[in-house]
Amino acid sequence: MDVLDRRLVSALQVSPRASWGEIGRAVGEHERTVARRLQRLIADGVVRVTAIYDDLRSGHGRPVHLHVQVRPGTAARVAVAIATRLDTRSVYALTGATDVGCELVSPSREALHDILSTQISEIDGVLQTQTQVVLHTFMTVAEWHAPYLTEQELAELRPAPPPASLPDEDGLSPLEQEIAELLAADGRIAFTAIAERLEVSVPTARRRVASLLDRRLLLLRAETEPALLGLEVEAQLWLKVRPHGLDRVGQTLAAHPNVRYCAATTGTHSLIVQVAVTHEADLYRFLSGVVGLLDEVTDVNVTLITRAYKRGHLHKSGLLTLEKTS
Repeated sequence: MDVLDRRLVSALQVSPRASWGEIGRAVGEHERTVARRLQRLIADGVVRVTAIYDDLRSGHGRPVHLHVQVRPGTAARVAVAIATRLDTRSVYALTGATDVGCELVSPSREALHDILSTQISEIDGVLQTQTQVVLHTFMTVAEWHAPYLTEQELAELRPAPPPASLPDEDGLSPLEQEIAELLAADGRIAFTAIAERLEVSVPTARRRVASLLDRRLLLLRAETEPALLGLEVEAQLWLKVRPHGLDRVGQTLAAHPNVRYCAATTGTHSLIVQVAVTHEADLYRFLSGVVGLLDEVTDVNVTLITRAYKRGHLHKSGLLTLEKTS
């Protein structure tokens, strides 16, 4: 992507359902230019607009982060096997002691035991697993955007902020569930298409979509590889944080423009942070100048993401080829 492509994708990440005209006005480009470039990127599969659930609040499942050690030579095969599971949201190859990392959404607390004790361990090549259950999410990848827009541009695109407090649980009605599934398949689907597919009025479709987004039960996401945006170094940080400082550290890191994801978890480390930067030197500066200034952080474990097999439930290119050759 050139500089303008990256700016337009960043704008789409901020507001995935914005019209081409709205994006053009925000970034100072002609509507036809915006439409031509973004439609090409979407048609080529470089950018995919989708939606993900807030699993805990919507009752769709319990997110966990799983670190998997594998037998030498089997990392790609194990990653593919995990990525083809319907309950995995993201799957990565990692540096360090862990070979494969994934985010898995268990449909229930009861199912989690069987998934971890039997299903994952039965995959050929898996030697050992370590599990961290998500307790609270400070920042999701759906809320992240590449850092290429000014504050004024962001202000024109950002939707209204959510309510100050949201209930811990808030389920979806049957109609909302159907709408959510349509948005997960195509985050930019027109209200008229939703109304036609579900046999409701256009105002009803518009109102229900707005409700899902306002209640943050569904999060729209414009997905692309960070490397295409010039952010070629991706890292997962596992932080040990003193309990009294967990909320402050989480909120501080979630506000940083290079943090794509931040959540509190169970396990030996209490915070997972995913970072995307342009160069290893930038990662060093982030560790020393951002994380290093947080006195509540007592330990940091850093791993690099060397390949993404799945992001946001979307399979990445090359997965089918790997399946055929495995």
